[in-house]
Amino acid sequence: MNYKKFINAAIIFMVGLHLSAAIAQTGAIKIIVGYPPGATSDALTRVFADALSKRLNQAVVVENKPGAGGMLANQAVKAAPPDGTTLLMTPVATMSIFPHSYSGQIKYDPFKDFVPVAHLSNFQLGLGVATKVPATNLKEYVAWVKSDTQKNAFYGSAASGSLPHFFGVMFAKNAAIPLQHVPYRGTAASMQALASGEITALSTVAADIQTLVDGGRARLLAVAGEKRSPQFPNVPTFKEQGFDLVATPWYALFTTSGTPAATVDRLSRAAMEVIREPAVQQRLIDMGLEPTGYGPDRLNQIMKADYDKWGPPIRESGFKPD
Repeated sequence: MNYKKFINAAIIFMVGLHLSAAIAQTGAIKIIVGYPPGATSDALTRVFADALSKRLNQAVVVENKPGAGGMLANQAVKAAPPDGTTLLMTPVATMSIFPHSYSGQIKYDPFKDFVPVAHLSNFQLGLGVATKVPATNLKEYVAWVKSDTQKNAFYGSAASGSLPHFFGVMFAKNAAIPLQHVPYRGTAASMQALASGEITALSTVAADIQTLVDGGRARLLAVAGEKRSPQFPNVPTFKEQGFDLVATPWYALFTTSGTPAATVDRLSRAAMEVIREPAVQQRLIDMGLEPTGYGPDRLNQIMKADYDKWGPPIRESGFKPD
């Protein structure tokens, strides 16, 4: 009888495990995004969540958890149960940039506390100039800066410690010009400063400057991707103009470390299929994003490469968090 009781208990235990796994697979999935409603990351997450829900035949909800530049969302996913029901949508910044710029404050390890799920899209950085700047390409801009470094060697960005800030440091070193950074309080303020001529150059997310370019209030001299931006097909890359400079920011999906490999594989395959849907691709392109759809291994390689790439310019910038 004891033997039979043991067998029955074992069967009940195994059934319980399978039921728990089934619940984890069929219950609602939550995607946490560390930025407020209306941000590009939020819009991307909602388009992706809707398509993922239909593909998995499973509820997918979006939770905005803004704060600390996106780091609060990372902390929430780090602490979540490792069952694949809590995902993180994040840009490159929280995973490859902040470990350098906020090394004394960051409360997670991007390489140990998370499992890569899928690389979803890239987006372009660029260098824009005010219309009063007598330059239509990078070489003319560099010559203009050198003609009067006391007056012309300034560039703005949306914030100190932002990706465009550090990209400006990379460009200054590559071009051998003494650019000085002028931080603004957000994208809108930096765009207004460029349009008014308050600042002569702006390192920025290329999509953000499109309204000014279309309205003839600014010029985009270059984009930083490997290829030209679909939004600005007539704007050459930095490499095309003779500057060995490529920076490709991205958005990607992660989950909590310890999540079973089979669960990660299921989510990864579904995510890549979603990004390859023509309707989803068009929605992302309309946002100024470049759909990718890479798997966990490639995402991990990209994250590590960017961690190595951005470390030197961050240190050279002298940036210190408040």
